[in-house]
Amino acid sequence: MSFTFNGMPTMARQGDSVAAALLAAGYGSTRRSPVSGAARGPYCMMGVCFECLVKIDGRPNQQGCMTNVAEGMRIETQEGAAMPREEG
Repeated sequence: MSFTFNGMPTMARQGDSVAAALLAAGYGSTRRSPVSGAARGPYCMMGVCFECLVKIDGRPNQQGCMTNVAEGMRIETQEGAAMPREEG
């Protein structure tokens, strides 16, 4: 199945998590630290560490290791800590 990462067409296997698909495609960094700006990437792969946060289809703070890739998904690097939008 196909998806994009930072606008680049990328392929995944059915059932892959976003984090696993990105690692398999050679992408080691999925976000930047809000403190130092250092590159961060998937670490625990089981939803505990939050190092794999990405923006998926415009929604920030999504755990890549806990989300399966879907056809046409738009995944982007998350820069720092994304603040929730205020409704109203």
